[in-house]
Amino acid sequence: MNISQEGNGLRILGIDPGYAIVGYGVVEAKGGLYLPVEYGAVTTKAGEDFGLRLKEIYEGMVELLETHKPQAAAVEKLYFTNNKTTGIGVAEARGVILLALSQAGVPLFEYTPMQVKQAVTGYGKALKPQVQEMTRRLLKLKSVPKPDDTADALALAICHGQAAGSALRRSMLERAREPGKVI
Repeated sequence: MNISQEGNGLRILGIDPGYAIVGYGVVEAKGGLYLPVEYGAVTTKAGEDFGLRLKEIYEGMVELLETHKPQAAAVEKLYFTNNKTTGIGVAEARGVILLALSQAGVPLFEYTPMQVKQAVTGYGKALKPQVQEMTRRLLKLKSVPKPDDTADALALAICHGQAAGSALRRSMLERAREPGKVI
């Protein structure tokens, strides 16, 4: 969903990686306020050749990067829980996402789910519905974005906006603008 035109704040692309659904959210952060620019999901079909699914994700990311020209990307750090087979597929999808970001020269910032929860709600152990509702409120949206991956991506963008507001993060962002840097 495309919400607004380009502003003059820090343009952040939040990405919730996956191979069936890659949630994304582009946000302008300025003066502690967040304006949604565009959000949605890149989706692939179950049962489709996995290499083709990765290609679709990569092409979707390239298109987003060319359209919105973000100054930073916030991506969820990958962690494995019970299903390592699914985790490997997500890691491969995340790899093509990171490739697209690197090729576009967009600085990458990674955050854990706990860091996102802390930044968005003020409580690192907040429940998913609490994070989604706070994301909706911070972006002044009428409803929580669907699918959940989209709301998660917007929360990642907000998380980076909170972190980028610190002097330390601003200096890291400046250093990260050098090609090939990961922070």
